[in-house]
Amino acid sequence: MKPLLAITMGDPAGIGPEVLVKALASDAIQDQARVFVIGSEPALQSAMQELECRLDIHRVAKAGAVTDQAGVHLLDPFGSVEGLVRGTPSALGGAASVCFFERAVADAAAGEIDGIVTCPINKVAVQMAGFHNDIGHQEILARLTGASLTATLLMTPGLKVAHLSTHLPLSKAVDYVRRPVLIDKLTLTHEHLQRWGFSNPVIAVAALNPHGGEAGMLGREEIDEIQPAIDALRDRGLDIRGPFPADSVFNRAIAGEFDAVLALYHDQGHIPIKVHNFSGSVTATLGIPFVRTSVDHGTAFDIVGQGRAEHEGLEQAIRAATLMLKGQLPDF
Repeated sequence: MKPLLAITMGDPAGIGPEVLVKALASDAIQDQARVFVIGSEPALQSAMQELECRLDIHRVAKAGAVTDQAGVHLLDPFGSVEGLVRGTPSALGGAASVCFFERAVADAAAGEIDGIVTCPINKVAVQMAGFHNDIGHQEILARLTGASLTATLLMTPGLKVAHLSTHLPLSKAVDYVRRPVLIDKLTLTHEHLQRWGFSNPVIAVAALNPHGGEAGMLGREEIDEIQPAIDALRDRGLDIRGPFPADSVFNRAIAGEFDAVLALYHDQGHIPIKVHNFSGSVTATLGIPFVRTSVDHGTAFDIVGQGRAEHEGLEQAIRAATLMLKGQLPDF
């Protein structure tokens, strides 16, 4: 049987409803998995009207009620979003987006669904709604699952990048580059790559400082923290290499030298992924007890209602989730 995936709408004031309608109109998705939306019906209806794309909506109260009927199966646990201003961050949109995701996580934890695919939430809106410790999906997942260690893995054709840290100010991200953290995140990345088909993954570590620190002249993190962590893991039999200057390591990975790269902070990893192939990039979360993938773009409030949002990322995220459930990673 095809896997059952919940797709969360994200912030109903953003482009989530639009990309959902565009993606769900594709027969290719229905061939891969059984999917249903956790989100706002009025937001979905508005998107269909603007796109002149009519899909039958089948309201369900639980995941187990999803059938093979054509159209969109919709579960709306939040209720009214009256007063929501599209294209604008708000407490209402933030609260709805967290509610949609919390329901999906509860269903996944209970074994009622096989995986979760997420459309974008807005961090400002989530904070406005009072979720001050939930900066993004990863933090919400850690809170709800009790996971002590999580990591972000970004994937796009020809490049996979795990992250030591994501939602930290740069000053704090530098302080996070410590041997125990590196060992834990690299071990986590190695284990998940093995789970998804790499028998002995080759993982490169990006350097933190320019030119890899130039033997300590431009910083000592490579000497004091990064290299010792790599050496400790190599002693355990893991094929971890580096640290390599960040201005060259991603190009080497694209050329096939490494299976994945560990980036040491958010933009160090996100920039090469999105420059290499933004529209096809996908996010996955490591360290949780079920599969969760996501589009790799934001709520794009500035283009809401214009019909310009691209849905390739959502299609790729759904495809990635179905493959990961089979023990594979997408080769795109």
